[in-house]
Amino acid sequence: MSADAVASRSHARQSLGRQGEEIAAGYLAGHGYSVLARNWRTRTGEIDIIARSGEWLVFVEVRTRRASLGATTPLLGAPEESVTPRKQLQLIAMAEAYLFELPWDGPWRIDVIALEVRGDGSVARLNHLQDAVGGVA
Repeated sequence: MSADAVASRSHARQSLGRQGEEIAAGYLAGHGYSVLARNWRTRTGEIDIIARSGEWLVFVEVRTRRASLGATTPLLGAPEESVTPRKQLQLIAMAEAYLFELPWDGPWRIDVIALEVRGDGSVARLNHLQDAVGGVA
């Protein structure tokens, strides 16, 4: 694969990720969440969305895949499946880094929003997994 092809594929993946984050932020706002921050960077990575729902501070990991035509799941599997135990530990570390920098006295959790997006940009499936990374509140 040429360097141009690799760069093009990387750009397409980043674009899909940004699209997924936009959809997720809109979904959260439509369900009463207040989005406090997006793409909050730490030394170990980036928290896609930080929101508030009532008394809860919610860290949201957004996973987006292209919906496969005629298939029940995307070619690479369901987006939820990409939140591995290693990624869960990374999410906890990033949330704790945020809480160290900006202390929070209330409860908090880590959610995952898994999206499958059609080629035309419409949402084929959205799955909001609340408290997806357990044992952190």
